[in-house]
Amino acid sequence: MNVAIVKYNAGNICSVVYALKRMGIEPVVTADAELLQKADKVIFPGVGEAHTTMRHLKQQGLDRVICRLRQPVLGICLGMQLMCRFSDEGQVDCLHIFDVDVKRFAPCRQEDKVPHIGWNTLEEVKLGLFDSRQTGQSVYFVHSYYVPVNTCTAATTDYIHPFSAALQRDNFYAVQFHPEKSGTVGEAILKNFLNL
Repeated sequence: MNVAIVKYNAGNICSVVYALKRMGIEPVVTADAELLQKADKVIFPGVGEAHTTMRHLKQQGLDRVICRLRQPVLGICLGMQLMCRFSDEGQVDCLHIFDVDVKRFAPCRQEDKVPHIGWNTLEEVKLGLFDSRQTGQSVYFVHSYYVPVNTCTAATTDYIHPFSAALQRDNFYAVQFHPEKSGTVGEAILKNFLNL
């Protein structure tokens, strides 16, 4: 299977590469439009800041490339947020794949910490990227911004309030958590994506 990882100025790409290699997949990390378009699956991971990253994607023409992909595409963490319409982080227009805006967590109680770091459970999972066994399973999050629950929500998590742990629309899938850092549960979710 030919799996491409979008190469851009974001962190966390190496951990996704290592997770795939543990599963017997040798991904190609590339910003080349032709290689991305020819891949069987594309992963769009990331840790970083939305405004700076969107500027880089536009400068490289990767914003147009990603939106035109027809094979299954998986956004992870910042990748998921950039696939939305707009982000409060830097007040920036994003890729408009999912018609929803990214918001910053606002703590309601003293114990509410931002960023949200740690393990939380998946609820209301929809089949596709997930299977029924993932309901109630814990995955690892690191984020200060979130996607509200909307018509594309494929799983939810409750931290401060319910938010989208995953999104799905057509061939585009996205997760706010880090499957590559979520042990056997995350590996199973990555396998589900590769088997789409």
